[in-house]
Amino acid sequence: MARAASLPALAALDGGLSRYLDEIRRFPMLEPQEEYMLAKRWREHEDTGAAERLVTSHLRLVAKIAMGYRGYGLPISEVISEGNVGLMQAVKRFEPEKGFRLATYAMWWIKAAIQEYILRSWSLVKMGTTANQKRLFFNLRRVKSQIQALDEGDLHPDQVQYIATKLGVTNEDVVSMNRRLGGDASLNSPVRSDEEGAEWQDWLVDHSEDQETTLGESQELDGRRKLLASALGVLNDRERRIFEARRLAEDPITLEDLSTEFGISRERVRQIEVRAFEKVQEAVKKGALAALVPVPA
Repeated sequence: MARAASLPALAALDGGLSRYLDEIRRFPMLEPQEEYMLAKRWREHEDTGAAERLVTSHLRLVAKIAMGYRGYGLPISEVISEGNVGLMQAVKRFEPEKGFRLATYAMWWIKAAIQEYILRSWSLVKMGTTANQKRLFFNLRRVKSQIQALDEGDLHPDQVQYIATKLGVTNEDVVSMNRRLGGDASLNSPVRSDEEGAEWQDWLVDHSEDQETTLGESQELDGRRKLLASALGVLNDRERRIFEARRLAEDPITLEDLSTEFGISRERVRQIEVRAFEKVQEAVKKGALAALVPVPA
């Protein structure tokens, strides 16, 4: 795989960014056949030179995608760097025999790497854990702009309802995310500026289960995860890729994207997904009976 040290240097300053963009434009775009042969050399012979050419020829794609995430107050140099990591992961897993271009496959990996970096770094509080929360985080500003809800503070109930409906999330999710996007605040800050002693943390209530319950649930969850990991072994490579992309990913890949990836119809992808689910379900049940681990009905 292409080493980080072999990529053009990316400084945090604007001048450094301009030089970086100029430098990556010097790397030639690859013709389809050339890209195919380089990918085969990397996949079959682990030719790092071939992998490096695949990476450098797509650095412009990373920069273009990264520019779309400039509104989160993070250094664009770091956003691009994270996108480059996603690109290298895509090159590592790219299968040229599927018949589609590397750029089509790499876009998902690049966006995923950048979004994970933003979610980790933008706030001290973890901004989102589910696919819906991530979609809300990355689209709330845009929808607020469309309805001209640009003032700081809580949204009007009608605005909350509109945004929740448009993005397919709950009203509570919209209110919570909007408040989080207002910035981090200390729990030691006073509830009112003219009061002494009363802090926000004084109003927090811990509704979590007791330690024994939490430990029991954790052990049961760990058992289920092990069962699932073992059950995935009954799938072939294509079945596993489709099953994980459709059933296990926080942001499931569409049938259309998977049909492009494997060069088959969307209906065939759906059939493989259903069959893979049935095989995993049966394997999990057998494993649970053998290990006496409870599974959901």
